[in-house]
Amino acid sequence: MDEHTKPPADELPNQTPKNLADQVAEVVPEEVGNVVSEQVRAEVAGRAAGAGRNGVGDVVLGRVGVVGRRFGVGAAEVVEVVGGVANRGFVVGEGLFLRVARPGFEGDLRKETAVIPVARAAGVLTPAIIEYDESRTVIDAPYVVMERVHGSEPIDVPTGLGEQLARLHRAQGVQVPGLPEDGWGDPWRTVDDLADRGYLDVGTAKWLAGWFTRLAGRFDRDRPKVLIHGDVAAHNLLATPDGRLTGLIDWGDAALAPAEVDFAKLPLEHVAAILPDYVHHTESAVPEEELAAATVWLHLEWALGKLPADPWPGQRHWTAPPASRVLGILRFFASAPPAPWSTLT
Repeated sequence: MDEHTKPPADELPNQTPKNLADQVAEVVPEEVGNVVSEQVRAEVAGRAAGAGRNGVGDVVLGRVGVVGRRFGVGAAEVVEVVGGVANRGFVVGEGLFLRVARPGFEGDLRKETAVIPVARAAGVLTPAIIEYDESRTVIDAPYVVMERVHGSEPIDVPTGLGEQLARLHRAQGVQVPGLPEDGWGDPWRTVDDLADRGYLDVGTAKWLAGWFTRLAGRFDRDRPKVLIHGDVAAHNLLATPDGRLTGLIDWGDAALAPAEVDFAKLPLEHVAAILPDYVHHTESAVPEEELAAATVWLHLEWALGKLPADPWPGQRHWTAPPASRVLGILRFFASAPPAPWSTLT
């Protein structure tokens, strides 16, 4: 589930839990340092009063204040946070955060309300849902109110991420109707297609096919699938200034998939850093060597799949440029990684 191939939102059962503090949700990563500039405050206030350019957006902005008042928060303390692809985000005072689904992403928000309780019950650090409403009586879109978790997007891999993913992946009894499934794909077909289309020469294609064959012998592709977050990347992590993880957020890409898919959007050097701690906390018999081989498989497969894509400037995610994944793999193996990674070429 790479950035440009996100599966369509799945329509899950109509679940509308209200005031359930034992559920969880996201705080958008643009909430950095918990500081909102006066310029943004002024812009949002003006747009809410009808000065904005987008009439539909202004209607939403006008209604979020109603939600804030229901929780005892004045209009001046309800501030939009710029960004967010699937949802618009609003700080609601010091303790709450509001997300409003954008058109076309309603299913993602509904899916989150079903997945998040499972993750939270497994002990995953993620903020609690206070209210989910898709009745469209207050705002003409599904929205969720959650606790506000303070933190900022980490520069490096945060401490505790390996343990949190281990908690998620060992969750038992996952029953989320309609949850999508992801698998290993067919990298040999990808290699052949790239060669046929002129992206690879015949010699390189043969070498890549051989690499996939060697990796395939290093891990079990028939292991049971687990609940994954689906987009474990810096923009969906919150951390303290000293690098301690405080929240794993945005569950719109959650799925049942091989556990290693949750390592596929982190740079390989970050995966190598957290994998020993992950293995320590998974309580499974899968060795680090097998997880590492599967992770390299996914990075290489997704890297090749991205090569024919058009350039994508101005994106935050490190994998957005078509060549970034390929070069990331090259950089990692050129840096003399430790075992077991050094044995996977």
